[in-house]
Amino acid sequence: SVPECILSGIMSVNGKKVLHMDRNSYYGGESASITPLEDLYKRFNLPGTPPESMGRGRDWNVDLIPKFLMANGQLVKMLLYTEVTRYLDFKVIEGSFVYKGGKIYKVPSTEAEALASSLMGLFEKRRFRKFLVYVANFDENDSRTFEGVDPKKTTMRDVYKKFDLGQDVIDFTGHALALYRTDDYLDQPCQETINRIKLYSESLARYGKSPYLYPLYGLGELPQGFARLSAIYGGTYMLNKPIEEIVIENGKVVGVKSEGEVARCKQLICDPSYVSDRVTKVGQVIRVICILSHPIKNTNDANSCQIIIPQNQVNRKSDIYVCMISSAHNVAAQGKYIAIASTTVETAEPEKEIKPALDLLEPIEQKFVSISDLFAPTDLGTESQIFISRTYDATTHFETTCDDIKDIYKRMMGSEFDFEEMKRKKNDIYGEEEQQ
Repeated sequence: SVPECILSGIMSVNGKKVLHMDRNSYYGGESASITPLEDLYKRFNLPGTPPESMGRGRDWNVDLIPKFLMANGQLVKMLLYTEVTRYLDFKVIEGSFVYKGGKIYKVPSTEAEALASSLMGLFEKRRFRKFLVYVANFDENDSRTFEGVDPKKTTMRDVYKKFDLGQDVIDFTGHALALYRTDDYLDQPCQETINRIKLYSESLARYGKSPYLYPLYGLGELPQGFARLSAIYGGTYMLNKPIEEIVIENGKVVGVKSEGEVARCKQLICDPSYVSDRVTKVGQVIRVICILSHPIKNTNDANSCQIIIPQNQVNRKSDIYVCMISSAHNVAAQGKYIAIASTTVETAEPEKEIKPALDLLEPIEQKFVSISDLFAPTDLGTESQIFISRTYDATTHFETTCDDIKDIYKRMMGSEFDFEEMKRKKNDIYGEEEQQ
C-alpha cells in the first residue's frame, strides 16, 4: 500500500537495493483505486453488472480508502522532494464542512466567510479570532510567543479556557481544524494541537478554498508514482507474486519465498496482511462508498468536499467523516459523485453508527459497505528486521500515515527522516541543473 511504495522510493533514493513484490496484479494494495466499475461490484459481491445509468465502467476510479492530502502536509513535501509530483495532477477540494445540530456548515476559509458564518455568535467570533492570531504567531522556539503557556505542560483544555472559548467553538477547533478523531487531546500538552491548527491554516493559505488536495484519477496514482521513482533508482517491481513464506534464520529475516524461489534480503517492509503472527488487532473501521447522482445538499453544489461530524454531536467517542469527489477528478462518470463515509467502529452495529453521515447523502444510488480490521505491529523489527506498517485509520488525510512512514524509516536506518537530506541525495544523482 502507500507506506510501502513511498518507503521503497525513499530507500531507493538512499542507495538501497530494493525489490518490491506484490501478490496483487496492481500497485497499492488496499490503497488502490478500482477500475472499471464492474470490478467494484465484483469486489463487494454485488449481483449483476452496474446499470446503464452509471455510464461507462472505464470512467470510474473508486478509492477503497478515502484520504485527502493536506496542502502543506508531510506527504506533499515527500512528493515535492522526490519529484513524484511530475507524475501527478492535483486539484484542490472545494470546501470543508462541519456538522452541528443536524445541519452542515462550511468551515470558513476566509476572514469574510468567518464573519458571515452562523457557526458562532459575534462575541465568540472575536474571542476565536484572538485565539487564531495567537496560534499564527506561536513559535515553539520563541518563548516570547507563549503568553504564559508552557507548550510541553499546559493542556489544550487550559488554552481554550485562557481564550474563554465555548463548547461549540472547542468542538469545531479540535475536530474541524486540528482534525482529532476523539477528545483525548484536551488533556494532553497543547503543543501538538497548536501545530495541527497551524498546519491547517498554512495549508488553507496555499489555495484558499480548503486545505485539501486530491489527485486526478484517484489515490491509486500515489503508489504508482513512488513505484516509478524506485524504478528510476534501480528498484525492481514484481506484481502477481504470491508470497509463500518469509524466511527467518536465528530470529532474523533473510529472504522471501515466492513460486519456489527465495529472494534474499537484509530488511523487509510489509503490510500486516503478510505477517499475521507479528501484528495485533487494535480496532475496526467501517467505510461506506456511496454513488450519488447529485451534489451533497447544503454544500453549495460543490464538486468535492469533506464533512466532519464531531463525536459530541452524535453521542460517540470518535468522529464520522465524509469525503466526496466527482467526475471533476476523473474518478466517476459525468454527473456522478462518490461520497465515502467512514468511522471507527464502537458497537456491534456499525451500520447504525454511520447512519448520521448517510442521512446527509440521500438519495444514494448504490452503496458498498466494508468493515476492516485495524492492525498494529507487535514486532517493531529491532531483532527480526521486519518492518510492518499500520493499517489505514479512519482519518481523512495522510498525516498519520506519514508519521508511520517516518517511524519505520527511523527504526530501519537508525536516524530521523530528514526532508532536506532527501533533497540533497536526489541532487547528487540528478545534478542541480536538470531539476530546474
